Amino acid sequence: MRTFLTRDKYVNRREKMTGSNKKIKGCGFHHLSMSVRDLTKSIEFYVDGLGFVERVSWGEAPKRTVLLDTGDGNYFEISQSDPEQVYEEGVFKHIALRVDDCKAAIELARDAGAEVTMETRDINLSSKPQIPIRIAFFKGPDGELVELFQNEET
Repeated sequence: MRTFLTRDKYVNRREKMTGSNKKIKGCGFHHLSMSVRDLTKSIEFYVDGLGFVERVSWGEAPKRTVLLDTGDGNYFEISQSDPEQVYEEGVFKHIALRVDDCKAAIELARDAGAEVTMETRDINLSSKPQIPIRIAFFKGPDGELVELFQNEET
């Protein structure tokens, strides 16, 4: 079991791990995204109950999204959903991989046979302050949705 006493020690550990993926430079887990029926209740549960830290928030109710730091620099993204809606794919929406070069990574995925569902795109999260990110999406072999996430701040 990995235990990190401080954020600095985690960062140092991560620096040592940089370069372990020989195909996608800087690749690593960034976040898991989930739709929730009651965003306020979920924030209270994960922040107050489990110690996650709210890092970034964007959008307004009823379409607000919050990025929670789980404690090791990986994130849990929760978004308000329609409380009456049933999701065929379940509440989990996608996984996101941290990458240094989104455009190169999406080409690797395409070359490996992935169906690209969104080409590389630069956007600004409407957080305060805004955070620029570069993203792309593809479907894996079983239809799983994977986001490539390039950003220096999160």
